[in-house]
Amino acid sequence: MKILQAINLTKCYDKVPVVNQVSFEIEEGEIYGFVGKNGAGKSTVIRMIFNLIRNYDGKIILFENEEKDSVKQIGGFVEHPSIYPSMTAMENLMVQAKLNGVTDVESLKQILEEVGLKNDKKKVKYFSLGMKQRLAIGIALVGNPKLLVLDEPMNGLDPVGIREIRELLLRLNKKHGMTIFISSHMLTELSKIATKYGFMKEGTLVEEISAEDLEEKLDKLKEKGVTGDLLEEYFIMVMGEEHERID
Repeated sequence: MKILQAINLTKCYDKVPVVNQVSFEIEEGEIYGFVGKNGAGKSTVIRMIFNLIRNYDGKIILFENEEKDSVKQIGGFVEHPSIYPSMTAMENLMVQAKLNGVTDVESLKQILEEVGLKNDKKKVKYFSLGMKQRLAIGIALVGNPKLLVLDEPMNGLDPVGIREIRELLLRLNKKHGMTIFISSHMLTELSKIATKYGFMKEGTLVEEISAEDLEEKLDKLKEKGVTGDLLEEYFIMVMGEEHERID
């Protein structure tokens, strides 16, 4: 099943395209890494997915259904997660549950257990950044969405926090079959979980590639004598004009 189809998405501000003819598909069960430098247009695309931007060209089809209500089956956040610092983790989930019409408190407890915050009773303002990010993902899980869309969920985290988020996302994907779309500029971290990638550059999708094909291209880089962090080198090539040399 196609969970999301983006068809020729285009958005201009002052007649300047910030997203230009972007098309991609996400199949059920995939972890799709949406990669690009800051300002590449990734967050704008996510706003389109959440229907936060409505005046744009192109089309988004969710769950093979063109009805706008399909967006209710998406969980996630764009740029800055909405968290109430003066509340506990459970209280934050209860706010989201009320908005989503969810009355099953037991399901909220299960979410807190899933994100590793079940026994934490302190207010969120005392949480570490990693704990806040895990809570944000927990809030996104309220209502059992079919698609999880996350904008830079690992940004600013220390290595421990990054590992916690990575393990959480892998668990959600493997254990619960959650389809996940992750926007990030951290290709090395995405490479540990993503099954498919889309590379954004200056508002354009310049390459789409599976994890298997990416590995093959990295092997070709190695054969050509490229040293150092091959993922980093590949990212730089795609963002520049040199990546055709390894096709």
